[in-house]
Amino acid sequence: MISKIGVHDDPKRFEKMGVQVFFGDGKFINRHTFEFDGHKITSNNFVIATGSRAVAIPVKGLENIKYLTSESALELDYLPKSIIILGAGPIGLEFAQVFARLGTKVVVLEKMGQVLPREDKEIADTLEEILQEEGIDIYTCVDVDQVKQNEGQKGIEVVAACSGQKKTFQADEFMIAIGRAPNLEGLNLEAAGVKIEKKSIAVNSSLRTTARNIWACGDVTGHYLFTHVAEYQAGLVVANALIPFMKRKANYRVIPWVTYTDPELGRVGLTEDEARQRYRQVKVYRYDVKDLDRAVIEGEDRGMIKIVCTKNGEILGAHVLAPQGGEILHEFVLAMRNNLGVRSITGTIHVYPTLSQAVRRTTNKYYAEKIFSGWIPKFTKMLIRMIG
Repeated sequence: MISKIGVHDDPKRFEKMGVQVFFGDGKFINRHTFEFDGHKITSNNFVIATGSRAVAIPVKGLENIKYLTSESALELDYLPKSIIILGAGPIGLEFAQVFARLGTKVVVLEKMGQVLPREDKEIADTLEEILQEEGIDIYTCVDVDQVKQNEGQKGIEVVAACSGQKKTFQADEFMIAIGRAPNLEGLNLEAAGVKIEKKSIAVNSSLRTTARNIWACGDVTGHYLFTHVAEYQAGLVVANALIPFMKRKANYRVIPWVTYTDPELGRVGLTEDEARQRYRQVKVYRYDVKDLDRAVIEGEDRGMIKIVCTKNGEILGAHVLAPQGGEILHEFVLAMRNNLGVRSITGTIHVYPTLSQAVRRTTNKYYAEKIFSGWIPKFTKMLIRMIG
């Protein structure tokens, strides 16, 4: 499967397009010159797209052990009997479920008060319950004090404070999954006049850096570290660099993403807490996947869909924890991108039985509330009294 997908990034593919491909380390000499293995490349324009790497944390003893990252974990030549994963973000939970389903005993440690700290708490808690049902031990509010090699045997020992109480964990392997950082080391960006802010390359809305002829896209900009965002930015950079009289600005108003657990968790827009902080009145509607016929038929009925709206039906956020949640999410993405409220979704016929029908079932609840708890039932009761 990897080999089939890998052809999309195969250097030979780009060479056939007339692109020269080089591998190695290099640095800027000035904003028009880049030195690579002793060769100097000059250009009117440069694009920095060096990506990111997994980051570690300053923990006592970490320098003395061999730990795994999201890259090295894929290179293991054996299946560990047990593993401790530090970080309950998307990467941590995705790997936790993979290892658990392969038969590894998994412990996940998270510093924050919930798994997936960026996600809606109700949805994150629901996913946590699902993972725990699969045998994954998850601890939140954890501060790791020390990691060390077990004496006289293979494995790692982790000493941590869990909700204020000291606890020791032991496992064959220790994996760090706390996030990623841009690859900027050694590029000599100062010589090119490229400024770094908050450990990322500073860019304007057109993705131009502080050097007028140098652009940046992807993880190095620090804006949503996702492949699909990098692809979107790359399109803007090409247009802005090659067609300067048609400047296009990046628009991050509607950015979706997916955590690839099973069920998948797709998210776009605001969480319930974020919406309540920004808006005076919000409405929240939920739909349980177990009530969807297609999900029941396929035996994959875990999860829920949750939308956050204004009282007028504008969709502020959508959260889909469901089988193929990433696919289902895009109807909400399209609606939000084009300022279409719940009315547009409810007024659209959805095929039965499909997973996408859950989207309409969720938005239907907005109108059900109006019909059964708004002015309509009051008017109906008054009319009945008048007639009767």
